Amino acid sequence: MSPDQLPSDWRAVLADEFEKPYFKELVEFVEEERKNQTVYPPADDVFNAFKATPYKKVKVLLLGQDPYHGPRQAHGMCFSVQPGVRPPPSLVNMFKELHDDLGCKIPNHGYLQAWAEHGVMLLNAVLTVRASEPNSHKNHGWEKFTDAAIKALNDREKPVVFALWGAYAQKKEKLVTNDRHRVVKAAHPSPLSAAKFLGSKPYSAINKALEEVGQKPVDWQIPDR
Repeated sequence: MSPDQLPSDWRAVLADEFEKPYFKELVEFVEEERKNQTVYPPADDVFNAFKATPYKKVKVLLLGQDPYHGPRQAHGMCFSVQPGVRPPPSLVNMFKELHDDLGCKIPNHGYLQAWAEHGVMLLNAVLTVRASEPNSHKNHGWEKFTDAAIKALNDREKPVVFALWGAYAQKKEKLVTNDRHRVVKAAHPSPLSAAKFLGSKPYSAINKALEEVGQKPVDWQIPDR
């Protein structure tokens, strides 16, 4: 796991982080975990959220917590699963609400690359996890790194809509200090809070916020594969 895996634009705005002790300790921790445990996502996929959505092209930041912890699910983008993998319950609820909110057809897969290419950065707060052990890599430094990414977007002149779903993500609202940006909150789409998420129309709320700051709305329709 190396800063060289990040694309050059993100590497430039996060350069200071790589020299800090916490990041070096984080790299050592993850490398040690990979020697002794099964860790998701694969090493080459850890920074996929940054690779898929360049710094200057981020329109929406959708923040998750930590990666899926089942085989072949996680690939470095929050809520998304690799092609051919059944969408987990949270993603099923997201698609159901997407259909009810905007009339989008529910796709036949759970790979959210199309959103990333339309400017929706799919960032987890923690970027690795031990197999079958949710939150097993929290408090080892990832949160400091992803907070730095949120702050870098907050520092940007071009407005960003921060989509914070659930209590964990909403704690990050304090990092959004420039009023040129927008924060759109909703319940988390997991089965535990689906009753509040379903019917909340979060996608149209994000698009409305984008239009308020002079940005084009996101095309949320994911093509079938």
